[in-house]
Amino acid sequence: MLDLVRQAFAHEAVLLMPPEGDTQAPGASITLALCGHWGHEPPCPLAPHHTRTRRSGNEVQVRTLFVTEPELESLVRRRIDVALADGRLTGPDGLRTTWQLRSSHRSDLLPTETDHVRRLAAS
Repeated sequence: MLDLVRQAFAHEAVLLMPPEGDTQAPGASITLALCGHWGHEPPCPLAPHHTRTRRSGNEVQVRTLFVTEPELESLVRRRIDVALADGRLTGPDGLRTTWQLRSSHRSDLLPTETDHVRRLAAS
């Protein structure tokens, strides 16, 4: 059962990324924006979240699920947008990945994501 104070949300974006780009970099960038570091100890301080990506050629679809208080939803979305608009991340291995943000918007939660957001809410 979801926490009565926090709610689950979804956010989607489309990026252009060169074929050699690391598709995990946008998610790490989002984690940096929301948590301060991608290797932090749980729980996430602002919004427990999970990001997945799917590549089709040079286009990468990014979907982030997050759980937060309703009054913080717009702040979380702004941080996600700023992280993705920055368009770059250097990973711990020194590999630099770049991308271009094409679109970003709120999305409805899918019925198949119910269990996942429950796990996020419990973290």
